[in-house]
Amino acid sequence: MTRQPGFSRRQVLKTAAGVAAGAATMNFAQRMAQAQSPELNMWWWGEQELPGLQSYVDDSVKGYTAATVKPMLQDTAVVISQFQTAAAAGKAPDIQFLWNGIYHMESVWLGYLRPLDGLIPDDIIKASNPTLLSRFGGKTYRVGWYPLPMIWIYNKDLFDKAGLDADNPPKTWDEFLNACDKMKAAGIAPVGGGIQDGYWGEWYFGHALAQNVDSAGEVIQLFTGERDFRDPKYHEHWVKLEELKKKDFLNSEMPSTDLYSGIDLIVAGKVGAGLSIASRLPKDSKTTNGRIGTMVMPVYGKGKLAGRPIFDSQGLGISAGSTNPEAAAKFLEYLQSADRLKAMYDKTGWIPSSTNFDVSVIEDPAVRDMWQKWGLSPNIPYLSNLVPGQFYEQALLPTAQQVIGGKITGAEAGDLAADVAKQWRDFNPDVVENYKKWAADLGG
Repeated sequence: MTRQPGFSRRQVLKTAAGVAAGAATMNFAQRMAQAQSPELNMWWWGEQELPGLQSYVDDSVKGYTAATVKPMLQDTAVVISQFQTAAAAGKAPDIQFLWNGIYHMESVWLGYLRPLDGLIPDDIIKASNPTLLSRFGGKTYRVGWYPLPMIWIYNKDLFDKAGLDADNPPKTWDEFLNACDKMKAAGIAPVGGGIQDGYWGEWYFGHALAQNVDSAGEVIQLFTGERDFRDPKYHEHWVKLEELKKKDFLNSEMPSTDLYSGIDLIVAGKVGAGLSIASRLPKDSKTTNGRIGTMVMPVYGKGKLAGRPIFDSQGLGISAGSTNPEAAAKFLEYLQSADRLKAMYDKTGWIPSSTNFDVSVIEDPAVRDMWQKWGLSPNIPYLSNLVPGQFYEQALLPTAQQVIGGKITGAEAGDLAADVAKQWRDFNPDVVENYKKWAADLGG
């Protein structure tokens, strides 16, 4: 999941008002058809992250006649808790927005979500790109809705200034260090962004841990105890971060800058390269007249996941308590239709997650190239979506902050991670067992 600042309850009220206004404009035939059709409640999230999604949802609901769909935009802070509370009380919506990985898997383990297999055709589920992290016990619990490829970006103008080939970014760690040396010599902050709020550390973990693992299931074993962050290969990513710090390759304002302001520094030509999400690419490419390049993290590790693009997606699922699961499935299938896929692109300017989307409508060559490499080619899931909540707060965020701040070494970051993982195991034996079962679906 990509965390974003939450909207207030006032935004939810605006959403409800917008839906009511849209319903009033329905023609008589539509109202009569819906009066005799099933009623579905849909709780969703995403306008906070993808402006224009509200318009898309309203348009989709308005044009759908096989059921009356009542959407409600959720506040960021309650996307998980509000659904789980409602599910426990037997009052869950039929359709629920679901972040990926552990963020919806806990609801699977609680019995609050229904598997989609047998409700939605397998080919539609697969094309929707729900990612491997949506599977448990051989079943899939989400369809993909809109994608969040995790990318590295670089400023082509700064690469030119440093005498680098802006059309061929570094692919190996040695090539990357050489590029950083040249940028530093040209007076350019080579790499970085902003880590004041800690989230850069989450993104870095997702990219860099992948270098030394063969599967997502192997990552789970770091939390269940079969593997250990003290093993050098499982904390080498923090050692590499320490290396960037010691070589003075990170931008000086990184500790005092938040995640998204740090990306802005790359776009503004103040930092050479760093982490980003692909949903920013259309705007950032336009701002720079096409001078933002994308790349996979340069390879230093020997794991099977090294050097492969990372693909994450937001999704939708059906609650176990829905009294109309077939009708809910039909609506989700409708959202995967060619017309709705194009409508999402038209309303938001961003790509739907489905591989069935007609890419010929994408005008920006940088976006089109990114989608071919990240969305339509072999990719890997975002490993940070596997992290337990306690580990996220007490290890995942502070380790990178402290390494960049010079307070701990990369190896000491591994010690901290191992300690927090053990504490989590000791206090959550039931969840540990579910994690072990999940690993079987993820190649563990």
